[in-house]
Amino acid sequence: MHILAVADLHYALRQLDWIDSVAGDFDLLILGGDELDVASSVPVDAQIKVIGRYLEAYAEKTTVIVNSGNHDLDARAPDGEKVASWLPRIEHRRIHADGASIELEGIRFSVCPWWDGPFARARVEAMLEIDEARRGPMWAWVYHSPPAGPLSWSGQRHFGDDVVEAWIERFRPDFVFAGHVHQSPFTTEGSWVQRLGETWVFNAGRDASQIPTHVIVNTAEQLATWWSPYGAETMRLDEPDVLPLPA
Repeated sequence: MHILAVADLHYALRQLDWIDSVAGDFDLLILGGDELDVASSVPVDAQIKVIGRYLEAYAEKTTVIVNSGNHDLDARAPDGEKVASWLPRIEHRRIHADGASIELEGIRFSVCPWWDGPFARARVEAMLEIDEARRGPMWAWVYHSPPAGPLSWSGQRHFGDDVVEAWIERFRPDFVFAGHVHQSPFTTEGSWVQRLGETWVFNAGRDASQIPTHVIVNTAEQLATWWSPYGAETMRLDEPDVLPLPA
């Protein structure tokens, strides 16, 4: 499977346009949270409509997985916790959003929403418990916040998610596609890839250039490639002890 993974687009229209131009080259497009931007001058309702159109356009070209990040929350659930109510409302047979669980080419994908409190966190954990029983040959999560380590290092402090770290240790997925911490791949102690036990975790980071930073995973060739305007690196997934090399 040929996968394009990005996150933290924050309503960057040029980057959304670039994704549209290449989506058809991949078997799967993963948008790993923070599609919206609460700091934008564009009202959130307008952003939601525009992002919805982009997602539908992408889905005409490939399968799309999209989950929520902390910028995407637009409503409150009955329990009072914030949720991205707009994502599940997008109806397209090739768009799989918050809470979805699908199998593609032997890989089970669990699409984890951003959790704002204990009720949503419990729902995510329950979903993972169900998916563990039907994981198949490989299991991948899309989860916005990275675990502690190089993927959560901002250059000044760590923003690691202790909950996902514990879940990775418990469930042992093959892949986790994250985001949230923009600076990680660009700092001396940070990275875009991390091996946590038996799990590969990716965070492409964020840059304001026209082409978004992104990770391409080729499961057939066991390769992961990270691209940014400042360079690219490749990691062999079947050689976890070898450092990433310039692409």
